[in-house]
Amino acid sequence: MLKKNEIITLKIDSLTSEASGVGRHEGMAVFVHNAAPQELVEAKIIKTSKNYAIGKIEQVLEPSPHRIQPDCPLFGRCGGCDYRHISYSAELEAKEQRCRDALIRIGGITAEVLPIIAATEELRYRNKAQFPISARPEGGISMGFYARYSHRVIPCEDCLLQPKEFAAIAQAFKAWAEAASISAYDEATGRGVLRHLYLRKGTATGEVMACIVINAKNLPQSESLVEALRSSCHDIKSIQININRESGNVVLGNECRTLWGAGHINDVLCGVKLKLSPLSFYQVNRAQAERLYKTAQAFAGLTGAEVLLDLYCGIGSIGLSMAAQAKALIGVEIIPQAVENARENARTNGILNAEFICADAAQAAVQLKNRGITPDVIIADPPRKGCSAELLQTMAEMQPKRIVYVSCEPSTLARDLKLLSELGYAAQKIQPVDMFPRTKHVECVALLQK
Repeated sequence: MLKKNEIITLKIDSLTSEASGVGRHEGMAVFVHNAAPQELVEAKIIKTSKNYAIGKIEQVLEPSPHRIQPDCPLFGRCGGCDYRHISYSAELEAKEQRCRDALIRIGGITAEVLPIIAATEELRYRNKAQFPISARPEGGISMGFYARYSHRVIPCEDCLLQPKEFAAIAQAFKAWAEAASISAYDEATGRGVLRHLYLRKGTATGEVMACIVINAKNLPQSESLVEALRSSCHDIKSIQININRESGNVVLGNECRTLWGAGHINDVLCGVKLKLSPLSFYQVNRAQAERLYKTAQAFAGLTGAEVLLDLYCGIGSIGLSMAAQAKALIGVEIIPQAVENARENARTNGILNAEFICADAAQAAVQLKNRGITPDVIIADPPRKGCSAELLQTMAEMQPKRIVYVSCEPSTLARDLKLLSELGYAAQKIQPVDMFPRTKHVECVALLQK
């Protein structure tokens, strides 16, 4: 048995779904973060259990051919990126293999996994940032990103995944908060005002939204904040506050108020004009989202005669991008503000064959079934936890010709594909898409047929 603080020599065989290197020492699996495949490391054991151990690199003895010099000084401290130490080609290989492994191991799925669609940009691709805020012991506030597996804020002036405008806005906000002596929220006591600075950009339009998440009913000195933020970035079109007085780690509350400008910003995705509010779900990588949606459209195989059901539709982006190829589009979303955005987006784009329902996906599916609506194609784009067994059952009972499942978590995708196979829908092919370069996350589009 390995012991804590023991130092071992370890050959790294591969990467896990959590982006850790894994090797074997006397038959026991040892996981080492920031290790690279095919390299020899000296690792210090920091945690042991009956079946595995976790180590920390003390020294790289023989570097992997895939290892590169990280281009961010915070890599290894900030929890945002996982793969800044290996080449992008090695990252893509690891993500594609992660999808294959999950599908076979969890779902028993042997459908074709297509080569992963790589991103054209590895830097500055995100259109959204959420900066947590905490108090500094010496006074003032810290803003940046959480350290891995913690809520300890690592200060970050400029993240390489974010647009350059976000750094200027964040710096202006921090200066305002410290000059105005506005307190940071303390998770332990539930006191303090400032929780997060939430920024969003319309990549195609250049429009920027700033939203301050607060643990209060109002934000003091908000007029001077508006002036500071507008001076920091001339593309800001909306400044809002979001009220979140709940404990826990959910970033946004349900109430938003506009301090200045519009209550939304605009973007264009797959030719569809979209309005984005703070609570709207929207893919964070617009360029890759277009490739993802075009893949989903190809899998849907629409001819103009089909009823298309879009579950977890958000602001309607994926369904509206296919509406012209469908007889009718029905979108389902549980967040009321997102549904209003979806309806407005349909009107803005002159799309007349779209209906949007505000309900839980499972409840809405039952409602549609009771109305006698039988979709020909269902698109499901659930959150990371995947679909409930009840929803999958209801989807199958609707007997669509095809189901297109968009997933941001290969393990829950594999689980749900297995359940759908038992309900009469077989996976035909799976297309991985790298939506989040330099992180462990990977998106997949799966085509299922009855």
